Amino acid sequence: MLAPYLLGLTVLVLAPFAVTVVLAFTEYDLIRPPRWIGTDNFTALAEDPIFRTALVNSLLFAAVAVPLRLTIALSLALLLHRRSRFAGTARTAAVLPSAVPEIAYGLLWLWLLNPLYGPISQVLRAGGQNGLTVFGRTPPQWLTDPVDARAAIILMSLFTIGETFVILLAVRRSLPPDVYELAALEDATGWDVLRRITWPLMRPVLVLLLIRDAILSLQFSFLPALVVTDGGPPPYATTYIPLFSYRTAFEYLRYGYAAAATAVMLALTVAAVALQWRLLRRHEALRDR
Repeated sequence: MLAPYLLGLTVLVLAPFAVTVVLAFTEYDLIRPPRWIGTDNFTALAEDPIFRTALVNSLLFAAVAVPLRLTIALSLALLLHRRSRFAGTARTAAVLPSAVPEIAYGLLWLWLLNPLYGPISQVLRAGGQNGLTVFGRTPPQWLTDPVDARAAIILMSLFTIGETFVILLAVRRSLPPDVYELAALEDATGWDVLRRITWPLMRPVLVLLLIRDAILSLQFSFLPALVVTDGGPPPYATTYIPLFSYRTAFEYLRYGYAAAATAVMLALTVAAVALQWRLLRRHEALRDR
C-alpha cells in the first residue's frame, strides 16, 4: 500500500533533490554538459548582493508570516468549531482562498492592490480628501514602496490558511468534551480554559503545523512576488530565494548557480526546523519538571 507513495516520493522529491545538490557544484547552462567547479557557486553566492537581499527577504517573510498564519488559523478554528447558523458559511469562506489557483489568486490581488482603482485603496480613501485617508496620510503604496510591497506579500499569504484551518478545526472538535464540562462546573474563565485545557491538548498538532509552515514558507512567496510585484520595487524589495533561483536558472541560464542558491535555501530550512524542534523539546522538558 505504501509503494505508490514511496515511488512518487522518490521520483518527484528525492531524485530532483539529489540532482539539484550535485548540480550546485557545477557550471551548467541547460545547453552544454555540466562542468564540475567545486564550491565556486557558493563562494559567488556569498559575494552576491542580490542573493543576500533575497535571503534577508525570505527570512523576514518566514519570521513574520508563519506565526501570523498559524495564529489566524487557530483563532478561526476556536471561533468556528461550534455548530451555529452561519458557521458553515464562515468555514467555507476561510477555506475558499486556498482552493483558488495560484495564478488567479495572484492576479486577483494585483487588482485589489492597484493604487488607482483597487478596492483596498478606495476603502482606505473613504472619508479622506485629495486622495488621502481619513487620517490625512496617503494609502500604502503596495506596488511601488519596498516596505509596503513586502507587507502586501505577507498579507496575501494570510488568506491561504485553509488547510491549516481545517486541520485545527478537526483537532478542536475531536477534543474530549468532558474536560470542558468539568471546567464549566468549576467556573473556569475562557482564558483559563484556553491556557490550561485547549492549548495543552492542541500543542502537538500546533508544533507540527509550525514546522510544516516554516518549511513551506519560502514557497508561499514565489508566485505573489512573480505575478504581483515582479520582484520589486527596486532594488529587489520582494525578490525571494525561489524567485532568485527561478530567474537565475531560466532567464539567465545559470542553472548550476541557481541550484546552489536552492541548496542554501534547503539548508536554511533544515536548520530553522531543527532549531524550532530543539527549542520546543527544551520547553517541553522544562514544563514536565
